[in-house]
Amino acid sequence: MLVVKKILNNNVLIAEHSEYDEVVLIGKGLGFGKKPGEEVAGYTAEKFFVLKDATEQEQYKQLLNYVDESFIGLMNDAMERIEERFNVRLNEHIHVALTDHLFYAIKRIKQGFDIKNPFLIETELAYPKEFAVATEIIEFLQRSLQVNLPKGEVGFVALHIHSALTHRSVKEVNRHTQLISELIQVIESSLKVKIERDHIDYLRLVRHLHHAIERISSDQYMDNQDSLKKILQAEYPVCYNLAYKLMKIMQQTLKKAIPDAEAVYLTLHLQRLSKQ
Repeated sequence: MLVVKKILNNNVLIAEHSEYDEVVLIGKGLGFGKKPGEEVAGYTAEKFFVLKDATEQEQYKQLLNYVDESFIGLMNDAMERIEERFNVRLNEHIHVALTDHLFYAIKRIKQGFDIKNPFLIETELAYPKEFAVATEIIEFLQRSLQVNLPKGEVGFVALHIHSALTHRSVKEVNRHTQLISELIQVIESSLKVKIERDHIDYLRLVRHLHHAIERISSDQYMDNQDSLKKILQAEYPVCYNLAYKLMKIMQQTLKKAIPDAEAVYLTLHLQRLSKQ
C-alpha cells in the first residue's frame, strides 16, 4: 500500500513510495474521493513513474489542465519504451517537456502548419542511438493517433531523449547541435566548398565536432599534440588558421577554453575536405 500525498485529478495522484520516495500513479478513477494521507493500492494503478521535484510536479499538474488523458497515457507508454531501450531511468523532466512538445507539435500539424527542423542531419549524426529510438516513438504515435508527423519531429524527440539521458537541459543540447551547424557553414564559406551531407567526410567531421564539444563541456579534454601541431601549421597553414577560427567560435559559445590539441584534429578534417 502507498500513501496519497497529492491528488492531481480523478485519474492521477502523487503517492509516497518506499523505494522511490514519491511517484506519480495513473489509473482510471484512481484519485476520485481520495484525500492526502489515505492509503492506495499500487496495483490499482495502470502506470507509475517517479516525479520527485516539486517544480516538476507543479508543471505536470498544469500539463493535465490542457492535455487529454488519452495522450498522457500514450506518452507514458513512450517513456517506458525509451527506458527499456536504454535500460535506464530517465530524468523526470522529460515527462513534462516531451509531452508538452509533442502535444503542441501534433496540434500545429492538424491545423495545417509545417514544422521544419534545420538541424535534422546534424542531430542524427550526433545522436544515432537516440535518433533510432525517437523514430520508434514517432511511428508509435502516428499509428496510435492516425496522424502524419514530419521527419523533423524525430530530430526534436531525439534531443529530448538525449537531454533526459545526460541530465542536461534541451536548450543546452540544442545549442550544441546549432553550434555544429554554424561551424559547418563557416567551413564551407572559408574553403569555398559545398560538403555533401551524405558524404563520409561530413559524417566524420560532425561526429568529431560532437564528441569534441561533449568533452570540452564536461572538462574531459586531456590530449596533447604539440609536436604534430607544429608540423600541420607549417604544412597546411590555411586549414590550420581556419581550425583556430572554429575554435574561437566554440570557445565563445561554450564559454570554455578550447585545448590547442583540437587544432590538430580539426586541421586534419579540414585538409581532407579541402581536397574535394
